[in-house]
Amino acid sequence: MSSRRAVVLGGTGGIGSQVARELLDLSGRGGDDWSVEIVSRHGGPVADDLVAAGALARPGDRRDTALLRDLLRPGADLLVDTVGVTRDDALQLAPFLDDVGSTVFVSSKAVYVDEQGRHANSVDKPVFGGAVTELQPTIAPGDGDPTSRDGYAAAKVAAEQVLLDHGAPVTVLRPSRVYGVGIGRPREWFVVRRVLDGRERILLADQGRSVDHTTAASGIGSLVRLVAEAPDRRILNVADETAPTALEIVRTVAGHLGHTFDEVLLGEDAPAFVGLTPWSTPSPSVLDTTAARALGWVPPRFAEAVRSEVDWLVGTAHRTPADGDVPWADDPFWDRMFDYGPEDAALALLSLGLG
Repeated sequence: MSSRRAVVLGGTGGIGSQVARELLDLSGRGGDDWSVEIVSRHGGPVADDLVAAGALARPGDRRDTALLRDLLRPGADLLVDTVGVTRDDALQLAPFLDDVGSTVFVSSKAVYVDEQGRHANSVDKPVFGGAVTELQPTIAPGDGDPTSRDGYAAAKVAAEQVLLDHGAPVTVLRPSRVYGVGIGRPREWFVVRRVLDGRERILLADQGRSVDHTTAASGIGSLVRLVAEAPDRRILNVADETAPTALEIVRTVAGHLGHTFDEVLLGEDAPAFVGLTPWSTPSPSVLDTTAARALGWVPPRFAEAVRSEVDWLVGTAHRTPADGDVPWADDPFWDRMFDYGPEDAALALLSLGLG
C-alpha cells in the first residue's frame, strides 16, 4: 500500500469536506493510504469529524501565500482548490504547481455562454439547445467584482486560464447546482423547510418541468479521486447521472422525509410571482459528462446522493434555537422564497378549489 499526500483548500466546506472524506474512505477500503490535510480559516464540527477520521487540520487563509508555500513547497501528490475564484487566486498557486502531482481547481458551469453571450448568472438566462460539453464557449476572463452577476463567471475563467496555461497537470472541474452536507447554499432547503413548516401544498411554475442539472458534492469527491490517479491537463464537467426536474426534486426530497405534497402545477397563465424554485429556468440547463465518465467515473443518482444532505438540513433545523435561524438564512438567495402569503393568495385567485 503506497502513501500519498493531499492538500484540500477549503477543506471544511461542502465540497472540500466531501473530497477529504472520499480520500479518507478510500484509505479505509484498502486503497492508497492518503494523508489528507484540510485547510480552512475556522475549525468546528466538520473539521473535528474529519480529524477524527484521520485528516490533519491546518487553520489558515487559503489566500495566505506563506501558508501555501509551507504546504506545497515540500511537494504533494494532490492539491484541490475548492475556494479559489480570481486570477490572483490562481497566480498564488502557480509557483507551486510543479511541486504537485495533480491539481484540481473547482470552477463552475456559470462560465458557459450561449450564442447570445448569456450565462447562468445573467438576468436573461442562456438557451443552449442541448447538453453542454466542455467545448462550449465561455464568458471572457475578467477581474471585476467576483460577487457580482457577471464578475463571478469572468473571474473563474481568468483563474482557469492561469492554471491551465501553466502547463502542469491541472484539472478544472465545472459542476452545476452543487448539493451535499455542509454546502453553503443548500437549495433543497426550499423543500425541507416547507415540510418542517407543515405546508400541505406546493406551487410549481412551468408545471414543475424546469431542469437545472444537479451535482452531488460526493460525486465531485469521487471524480477528484480518479483525477488524482490519472493526472492530466483538462476540463471536466461534473454532474449527476441524470438531470431531475424541479418536480422530481420536490418529490424525492419530500419523499425521503415521508411527506407528500398536494402539487399545484402552474401553467403559463399563472401569476408570475409564485411557483418559482431554486431550479427554475426558462430553458433546460444540462451538462454533458461524457469526458468524466471516460475516466471510469460513475455519476451519482440524485435520489440517493441527496439523502445525507436532507438529513443534515433537518438535523440543523432541529438544533437551531427557537429565537435563531439556520446558518444560511441571511443569504439573499432566499428572499421571499418562504413568504407563503402570496402562494395562498394565488391559490384563491386561481380558484383551484384546493383551499
